[in-house]
Amino acid sequence: MKVTGGAGGVDADYDDMFTLADSSDDLAFALGRISGECHAVAADPDLLASAALAPVSAARFTGALLAALDGPDGLTAQAAVFGVRALGLRTAVATYEATDRAQAAMIDAVRFASGLAAPVALPVAIAGAGLFAVTHPEAVVSLVMNPPDIQKLLTNHPGTVDAVVGAGPGLISWLPGVGVTDVPGAADLIANLYPDGRHTVTDVGVDANPRTGEPPAGIGDLIDGLDHRNGEVSGGEPDQIDVRVITAADGTRSFVVDIPGTKDWNGPLEHNPELNDLGTNLHVLAGDVSTREHAIAEALRQAGASSTDPVMLIGHSQGGMVAAQAAHDHGNGTFDFNVTHVVTAGSPVGRIEVPGDVQVLSLENKHDIVPHLDAAANPDRENWTTVEFANQHGTIGEEHSTSVSYLPAARDLDASTDPSIVAFRESAEKYLSGDQVENRVYELTRVP
Repeated sequence: MKVTGGAGGVDADYDDMFTLADSSDDLAFALGRISGECHAVAADPDLLASAALAPVSAARFTGALLAALDGPDGLTAQAAVFGVRALGLRTAVATYEATDRAQAAMIDAVRFASGLAAPVALPVAIAGAGLFAVTHPEAVVSLVMNPPDIQKLLTNHPGTVDAVVGAGPGLISWLPGVGVTDVPGAADLIANLYPDGRHTVTDVGVDANPRTGEPPAGIGDLIDGLDHRNGEVSGGEPDQIDVRVITAADGTRSFVVDIPGTKDWNGPLEHNPELNDLGTNLHVLAGDVSTREHAIAEALRQAGASSTDPVMLIGHSQGGMVAAQAAHDHGNGTFDFNVTHVVTAGSPVGRIEVPGDVQVLSLENKHDIVPHLDAAANPDRENWTTVEFANQHGTIGEEHSTSVSYLPAARDLDASTDPSIVAFRESAEKYLSGDQVENRVYELTRVP
């Protein structure tokens, strides 16, 4: 298991460096102030008057004082040292952050260029493959008789998906009048073929299933509730989410929303009443506020959540994308709720800007291709912890499954001593120490 980001991540180290820079600045100012005050002592009228009576002693005192203040190791020099240190620390952090951004931009540029070159390179590759087939017929026969296991190939090398998705904008840019330069832009172009419509929300009632009948006590219980709702929703049926209303012993409430993933892989240019469809994936990847996000906000209102009640959004696959986008939009009038935490399982969320006041925990199976569909790694930030684990089953569906892959990994996190995981659990205490819970189910539908 590999943990990046969070309280033990690189961004937290950057914050520590900034704190040290601030402390160095404060110390430099204090030392400089003391040095100035001591210099004033050397010019004190009483001291100057006493010099006439004891010139040798006065000279010795003045020399010792100036050496302590202005010597190589004096207060003035130390003030300068700490001032330079503060400047150096801030410069180092700025350089590191600029390098990180440049590396991410370079990776996107290389992938874009590969897509741009594909129409030129493809005929050459086809001709080369044809020549190889003519000169090595036995290899062709062997390939036909023993075709590769594509699912196993992809799940063993999920980075292939990053390369293909990242090349998409360059390939699309060959179309006349298309100025796409990145993955969100390409998604936005295709999303125009999927009208997002408006939403309706229906309160289905309380779910008395034992899996959500007790307040969650750990990360495993949180994902267990998500897995339960995920298993209750199928393609062709109305989209459903859970809103778990958790009441503490003192009567305060917090809300946990379980958002399943994509269930409907519909075609373009048609109205689809199911919100958990391909169109929502494209709209969220493009950075849009989706109709599904609006519907989740309405479900929270119907569940009695106010703009100040703490809200945790938990999502699998597309559900995690919508959760992260809602966190991005929270507090700005678009998603008017106090989103404090987001948990994603197998979700491509690396390009979504989640504000620093929201704690994010992203679970990613190393062999799951879905988190790679945005061709971007999750940011290493103090408020964003990513847990990568290896749970190999050999099929795309099982690698991505909440019950087969993500729930066991979440259970393991409850016993983790990693500082980033511990910090996340502690920050989510209000959701994990409830006295009672009511789990309400809401049906989400798209209308034209």
